[in-house]
Amino acid sequence: MPMRLAVGQFRELTDEMLAFTNQLGIKDILMNIPTLPGEKQWEYMDLLMLVSKARDAGIRLTAIENTPKTFFDKAMLGLPGRDEQIEHYRNTIRNVGRAGIPIFGHNWMPSGVWRTSRTTPGRGCALVTSFDMELVKNAPLTYGREFTADEMKANYEYFIKAVLPVAEEEGVTLALHPDDPPVPSLGGVARIFSSFEGFKWAMEVAPSKYHGLDFCQGCWTEMVYERDSTGRGPGLFDAISYFGSRGKIVYVHFRNVLGTVPRFREGFINEGDVNMFQALKAYKEAGFDGFLIDDHVPHMVNDTPWGHRSRAYAIGYIQALLDVMNQL
Repeated sequence: MPMRLAVGQFRELTDEMLAFTNQLGIKDILMNIPTLPGEKQWEYMDLLMLVSKARDAGIRLTAIENTPKTFFDKAMLGLPGRDEQIEHYRNTIRNVGRAGIPIFGHNWMPSGVWRTSRTTPGRGCALVTSFDMELVKNAPLTYGREFTADEMKANYEYFIKAVLPVAEEEGVTLALHPDDPPVPSLGGVARIFSSFEGFKWAMEVAPSKYHGLDFCQGCWTEMVYERDSTGRGPGLFDAISYFGSRGKIVYVHFRNVLGTVPRFREGFINEGDVNMFQALKAYKEAGFDGFLIDDHVPHMVNDTPWGHRSRAYAIGYIQALLDVMNQL
């Protein structure tokens, strides 16, 4: 299929959400931690009902991104009970595949996504999120002790080699999200997927066409690198070329950011540091043929909690860029 848009980052598959997606002319959706029964794993029939509801509306449930952290927190940290969690996670992957969902996104952030403000004034006083490492450098330990990069890498290798065979059997592509923010450590837990080398290692330690990247462009833009040859982002275009040409970009969080770690803020899609049209061209030149979602958006005046106004703006902007690129 050609490069295209999806609507994502919601938990409830409502009739309103399906109508919104259809009205935008989009046929793919991504759900992030869908609200489903199950304290340890997700069951086949619950997942199948989501797929069927979407299909009945003429829409594909193309991806689920993330499970509750309690499904695999012990696996991430290498704690007692991780093997039980991994077995449940394998069951979830099996059920995702058998329900007909081809992509399953995950992360390796037991401490979660961090921001130091969610009410930073953006353009026109829209509210955006921001991060300042100076404000959290002395934050308490999240899990009572420090977890080193070597530990986190060993835990990921153990996890991915245990779950990937099931993904391969069921035809489910696992997509790894970057650490957000991409700093070396937060709350005493090392963040190993915050650099080009970290992702290169991940793809090499468990090579498979079913193991790729949820390529969050915002996180890649936040990373600190020497600027690449285009001068348009800190290593972003080099990463698109490297991983895209190897078929490792499964889907893209297509958002823009102002600044890099240790201090940055989010913004509207057309006001960040990256030329988004050049980014789209880079994905196409690398052979990427998956979908993009708008991901994080500012909170506009009188918007809904999910951000319908802001997301419609971002989605319309991306679709226009795609249309222009495809005509050139």
